[in-house]
Amino acid sequence: MVKETKLYDTLGISPSATEQELKKAYKQNALKYHPDKNAHNPAAEEKFKEISHAYEILSDPQKRQIYDQYGEAGLEGGAGGGGMAAEDLFAQFFGGGSFGGGLGGMFSGMNHQRGPQKAKTIFHTHNVSLEDIYRGKVSKLALQRSIICPKCEGRGGKEGSVRRCAGCDGHGMKTMMRQMGPMIQRFQTVCPDCNGEGEIFKDKDRCKQCLGKKTVVDRKVLHVHVDRGVKSGTKVEFRGEGDQAPGILAGDVVFQIEQKPHPRFTRRDDDLLYHAEIELVTALAGGTIYIEHLDERWLAVDILPGEAIGHNTVKMIRGQGMPSYRHHDFGNMYIQFTVKFPEKNWTQDPAAFDALRKILPAPALVNIPPAEATSDPADLEDVEGDSSKGFGGDAMDEDDEPQGDRVQCASQ
Repeated sequence: MVKETKLYDTLGISPSATEQELKKAYKQNALKYHPDKNAHNPAAEEKFKEISHAYEILSDPQKRQIYDQYGEAGLEGGAGGGGMAAEDLFAQFFGGGSFGGGLGGMFSGMNHQRGPQKAKTIFHTHNVSLEDIYRGKVSKLALQRSIICPKCEGRGGKEGSVRRCAGCDGHGMKTMMRQMGPMIQRFQTVCPDCNGEGEIFKDKDRCKQCLGKKTVVDRKVLHVHVDRGVKSGTKVEFRGEGDQAPGILAGDVVFQIEQKPHPRFTRRDDDLLYHAEIELVTALAGGTIYIEHLDERWLAVDILPGEAIGHNTVKMIRGQGMPSYRHHDFGNMYIQFTVKFPEKNWTQDPAAFDALRKILPAPALVNIPPAEATSDPADLEDVEGDSSKGFGGDAMDEDDEPQGDRVQCASQ
């Protein structure tokens, strides 16, 4: 004796209907009321959802038992509760196609069903040198992935030996019921009979290669094209080359290109920055410096006599930067010069200093005391450590002002 017959009435069957009668009733009603066959008919669409909901519950032995004993109140969510969407149930029942292809695809406009499940994407970081990005290369990268067992073709056992688990009807999950006073708690748990696989087979029929797991570990070598001038963070995608599993789409593999730090160059978009240290004599009198480029070429950079390269001066060499990604032009190379002064007491020849004073431009601005002032001799001494700490702009009080009248021009 069943508590209520609403779901049976929706399908037009009796509570004592067999599984075959239940399937037949659902098939007839689903084809009759499917939305694609009843365009612009909301009543038919609502009827389609009702029969799908009824079939989803009554086709599950556990749910049917609960419904017969307690009615829809014993089912979580009641009549409008969760569960499989009507279109998904229809697609599963008819093999995933539009009406299973049984009507010759006359209702091929059905587009409401969800896409097939897909394995997770595998992400890897590919660290590349600046030289390889400048020249371009193809990297051969190996990864491990799961693939469908080639011996049993993903069945887990010998052909014909795999059976649907009777404990969960192939769902992998069992609906359990717990009495808590006047309330009935309904919950799902992994089927202990099949360990959530939905299928069972005897140990003697278990696949010797995958040991019943349906997948094995495979080593795959992928060719990752590192294009010239590619930016750090660019992703290279391989569709369908990831993990495989029965009943789902193969996952993707994504490599993210990251540029390694370089000892000589700093990259900024398509430009390169190079730090060059030169002697004071080169900065003043000129000379040639050599820069090893990323493609093993050497650039001979001439500093003209009298160009007077100052400390931290930045110069540019046009077209010697990075290749523009997927274009045919190049960025620029910027050179920041550091001028190295000679060591203390580099010469003791007074004539050399006299010659420098004659050759170098005379100072345009000097500090001289006023005529009425007296001057005391003061000797300079070396300071150990960093002599700049604690001094500089913040050494002066905010209320102090520089004495501008102490600076005068003197002509030589």
